[in-house]
Amino acid sequence: MPKARRGLKEKLEAVLTPSELSLVYRSYDIVGDIAVIKVPESLVEKSRLIAEAIMETHKHVSTVLRQVTPIHGDLRIRGLEWVAGERKTETVHREFGCLFKVDLKRCYFSPRLLNERMRIARLVREGETVVNMFSGVGCYSIMIARHSKARKVYSIDINPDAVRYMRENVRLNRVEGVVEPIEGDAKDVILERLRRVADRVLMPLPEKAYKYLKYALEALKKQGGWIHYYDFEHASKGENPVRKVEWKVSERLRSLEARFTVAHGKVVRTVGPRFYQIVLDILVKQP
Repeated sequence: MPKARRGLKEKLEAVLTPSELSLVYRSYDIVGDIAVIKVPESLVEKSRLIAEAIMETHKHVSTVLRQVTPIHGDLRIRGLEWVAGERKTETVHREFGCLFKVDLKRCYFSPRLLNERMRIARLVREGETVVNMFSGVGCYSIMIARHSKARKVYSIDINPDAVRYMRENVRLNRVEGVVEPIEGDAKDVILERLRRVADRVLMPLPEKAYKYLKYALEALKKQGGWIHYYDFEHASKGENPVRKVEWKVSERLRSLEARFTVAHGKVVRTVGPRFYQIVLDILVKQP
């Protein structure tokens, strides 16, 4: 167990009963100087004790928020409730030398994807044009601009608050010449102005990626290119979640008459019991 987690457990042992301690979620997100926790309904009245223990364990954390609803809707927002520390939802998160300003109540952000964002950035080749169909506050796009020699990254999101923060993050990271924030629905933006421009398309929104595969193909250059496809998948005992997603996506791409190879697939993270976030790196070939 990491040192910080051990320290938190020790602090909670002093204020919670063993049965209460067994109900506390082990994982929580720290974004900048804000911690976001989930608390079981039976422990809601102990939320402040849990929050104070987190702030004592992580000295840089100045605010603790409790997630009260799942991430939902086209704007990918979640209900948050202040628990302890400064009353705020805006922070600046640092990741591999990049700065991301975000309001957690208005925009989606997950610090758990930092290594996946860097993996994608390292795949981008010099001179490539990238279309990021679901950009949020610009994390993948800015990481690519800072850690590759991409020519252009078109960075689309439907959430106006996310696009506002994305524009600020582009300035913060000095990548104005590479990342172009665009507000709108990715399918409309691609059909109206980004057909056949991309060497590489990112689809980091598992809830919508499958339905938008057609538009990812439309964005790729005529000679083809790469699609980085993300999905959620449940796997029963003995099932391979990566293979399940690969089969589903392959069927869809064949129905769209695409020539392709799934070059790589893996579990990005576990999001629940036998429930996983999957990424497929798909090479689409010239028709």
